[in-house]
Amino acid sequence: MVNVTVVVFTLSGINGTINYRVTLFTFTLLYYCVILFANISLVMIIILNETLHEPMYILLCNFCINGLYGTTGFYPKFLLDLLLSTQEISYGGCLFQAFIMYSFACSDLSILAVMAYDRYLAICRPLHYHSFMTKSRLSQLVCFSWFSPLCIFSINVLLTSRLKLCGSKIQRLFCVNWVIVKLACPDNDTFSNSVIAYATIFIYVSHGLFIIWTYMHLIKKCARSKEDRVKFMQTCVPHLTSLITFLVAIVFDLMYMRFGSKDLPQSLQNFITIEFLLIPPVMNPLIYGFKLTKIRDRILGLVGIQK
Repeated sequence: MVNVTVVVFTLSGINGTINYRVTLFTFTLLYYCVILFANISLVMIIILNETLHEPMYILLCNFCINGLYGTTGFYPKFLLDLLLSTQEISYGGCLFQAFIMYSFACSDLSILAVMAYDRYLAICRPLHYHSFMTKSRLSQLVCFSWFSPLCIFSINVLLTSRLKLCGSKIQRLFCVNWVIVKLACPDNDTFSNSVIAYATIFIYVSHGLFIIWTYMHLIKKCARSKEDRVKFMQTCVPHLTSLITFLVAIVFDLMYMRFGSKDLPQSLQNFITIEFLLIPPVMNPLIYGFKLTKIRDRILGLVGIQK
């Protein structure tokens, strides 16, 4: 095969939808509008109400902003593809989309880890909470949750951009770094890509282990006190639900990408691929909006319903 230096990638995951693209476009557009409305509403409620300028709500605000960031990297391009006869994306655009998808997913996990730390301090170390979770410390944690994934995946994408490719067909609805690497010609040295990939996996598995550690302490602490159990149900259950939903969606996608069968129906393959862009971005603002008392009261006040 001939090496490719300038590539226009073809996204083939959408091929099976030719008979109902208008319907799919309509429902996708409506769903994306729901994502935008739910997340932007929660972000604005937190920003405009000073009583919500607390670490837990500021982290939630960042969580919703990250949801907007990730979904904007997918839905506008997908909606455009539904209107076109061929689904293509430039080499640079594909690398950029891969960067957004990976950094979005890992920023989600980083923010969830910081939120777990915040809940651990609030429930297990209440007397030291305000001395630990200062504005300066909170700013550092927020910067960590955003900039560490951005830096890590900048390196990933930079290494991928140096590879010579022997293919341009991507069997997905959007670009993913690992899929681009698999298109590399056999004579390419992908050792650096593999090292960075495994280092990234190690870093974010460590995030997951840290979250498990915090919840072991949270559950142990809450088992002793009714007041702590109430606090756990109000503030930790939404976080735990978001975490489980996110991990299930990501693990399904990663396992399918590495080991999945290509014999599955295309619609099922597509659902597995975009599950983390379908469920969490809508579920997260809804579950936090209805479960957290201060936010729920604000929402009810805005629609004219008083408690």
